[in-house]
Amino acid sequence: QLQLVESGGGLVQPGGSLRLSCAASGFTLENYAIGWFRQAPGKEREGVSCISRSGGTTSYADSVKGRFTISRDNAKNTVYLQMNSLKPEDTAVYYCAAMGLLLCNLGPGYDYWGQGTQVTVSS
Repeated sequence: QLQLVESGGGLVQPGGSLRLSCAASGFTLENYAIGWFRQAPGKEREGVSCISRSGGTTSYADSVKGRFTISRDNAKNTVYLQMNSLKPEDTAVYYCAAMGLLLCNLGPGYDYWGQGTQVTVSS
């Protein structure tokens, strides 16, 4: 069974940091480009960041550039999203997704999705 599992979410104060992990089971992540998406209450899901299959190309939404960093460790079958300088507007459920292409995008086309992890930024 192909599965993505996110972890690392939680409650953090503004200005704090969290590292999200996206682990795969049932398939090898290195064959997929990976994206991170988020959805806040009452808002549409938005693309946050993505990384190509090789890890050589990354993309970020303007709202997180300079604060978030995506990386992958294919040996551990895991992709990470390091989130620094968190703001209340980063509060959302964060999802990772996999697409069977070489490159990635922050839009549609992803084949597999995780269940999400809640990130809450509040004092």
